[in-house]
Amino acid sequence: MKYLCITGASSGIGEKTAELFLAQGWTVFNLSRQASPVAGIINYQVDLGKPRWEESVLPLIIKQIARAEQLCLVHNAARYESDSIPTLKADAFRETLEVNLVAPAILNRALIPYMPRGSSILYLGSTLSEKAVPGAASYVITKHALAGMMRATCQDLLGSHIHTACICPGFTDTQMLRTHLEHDEQKIKAIAQHMGYQRLINPQEIADLIWYCANNAVINGAILHANFGQLES
Repeated sequence: MKYLCITGASSGIGEKTAELFLAQGWTVFNLSRQASPVAGIINYQVDLGKPRWEESVLPLIIKQIARAEQLCLVHNAARYESDSIPTLKADAFRETLEVNLVAPAILNRALIPYMPRGSSILYLGSTLSEKAVPGAASYVITKHALAGMMRATCQDLLGSHIHTACICPGFTDTQMLRTHLEHDEQKIKAIAQHMGYQRLINPQEIADLIWYCANNAVINGAILHANFGQLES
């Protein structure tokens, strides 16, 4: 049996990824606050921003994956706040760290012992994993750190035949992006003009890349930019 364990599959890239793996015959576990709308997925509704969420969930997952022939762990869930270094509030920053970094670390530690050869750990980064924009301090910080976690994963698992990568999408047409842009169509059109193809990325396009990475160990340790090419300013 092949398994996908993914966070944040209730919408956007996560939803399309879960749907794709399910269609390929994999059993899919989703961890998110809201259940995924994809029929057939096993949902665990947890708040990754709150400590100790794993105590009730991980024993159930481990019981089912104990004899997996392949396991793919996708760290997709992310918290995006509009904040800045001068105004960064400690409590909000801690919760962002919990979702964006601590939850992946918890899942890695719990599931790696059950990963057979050919398994993978995939991180969803961002173009902001390697640069910054104003007004997104906590997101920029944690996406940079996520790329570092992927690199550490690669080094620490060399020889295990478990591979890893960090997929860094550009502006993708998700609910999170539209909420950040206040559902303003003019703002959406403006950022699309910075993309190489003058359009937002479809979440399915990123899901297809995640599927490729899960099944191709040659990309081990890679940061994959998935943004059509962007106009730098």
